[in-house]
Amino acid sequence: MRTVSDMLAFAVAEGMLHFELAATYEIFTAPQLDYEVKICGAGSVRVGRFTMEPDLALDRLERADTVIVPAIADVDEPIDLELVQAVRAAHEKGARIVSLCTGAFVLAEAGVLDGLRATTHWAHTDVLAERYPRVEVDPDVLYVDNGQVLTSAGKAAAIDLSLHLIRGDRGAATANTAARRLVVPPHRDGGQAQFVLAPVPSEEGHPLTELFDWVGKRLDQALTVEDLARQANMSSRHLARLFKAVTGTTPLQWLHVQRIRRAQELLEMTDGSVDQIAEASGMGTATTLRRHFHRTVGVPPDTYRRTFRPVGGRR
Repeated sequence: MRTVSDMLAFAVAEGMLHFELAATYEIFTAPQLDYEVKICGAGSVRVGRFTMEPDLALDRLERADTVIVPAIADVDEPIDLELVQAVRAAHEKGARIVSLCTGAFVLAEAGVLDGLRATTHWAHTDVLAERYPRVEVDPDVLYVDNGQVLTSAGKAAAIDLSLHLIRGDRGAATANTAARRLVVPPHRDGGQAQFVLAPVPSEEGHPLTELFDWVGKRLDQALTVEDLARQANMSSRHLARLFKAVTGTTPLQWLHVQRIRRAQELLEMTDGSVDQIAEASGMGTATTLRRHFHRTVGVPPDTYRRTFRPVGGRR
């Protein structure tokens, strides 16, 4: 465990989002955790819809044991240079650096993530990977712990990472107490895949639009690529090229995702057993569904249902 009197500093700048900052600030300022929590920034800054007066200047990040960088609102806007330099300096001084959601872009800009595995919100992982090729971006996890550098996915994953930090700093019992206070699980299974929607592409007049609809009504059937090509009145090779252009994947992979998505909907919205859902989604057996569902979504069907089941049961 780390020293009880750790200084934990939030590095803030203009244009950050308030949710991750407010949520994690609330977590780490709990008296029983005994962190010295400070907010560091270059004067008054706008965070979400609020104006914030930092406790300390950005250059004081160098004195922190842990630096937390909240999410930035727009990943396409230039990142505050003073913030980047302050985070880099703190890292060079040996501070533990933590990013929440799109705060990973700040760490990447500072070079802190070079050669490391990292994550961010699933909607921005492709941009992060393309913009910073020296970073190994993992789009599937809720957070990544590299020891001195940690990154989390979007919003609620910031809470997951916070509890993970507390577990390492103060022990499992303290982390569990913090989780109970927040009314959240101490640890969530799976990764971001269970939260990513897989909508069916639809474009009026597109040659595949009618095929998408046709498949959606027959996911309980044993469809093949040849069946899809025949329905679309084209060769399997031409269908594959068209699918790649429209969906970015193959017809078979797309069909697999649609079956998983149907299973997700049925787990959320019906009382059907896993066997019944396997049949209705075209997976055949519960064993097959469990294997493919866990591999694709990151958690078993039963765990997914507990997570996403609306209060009161079926919708």
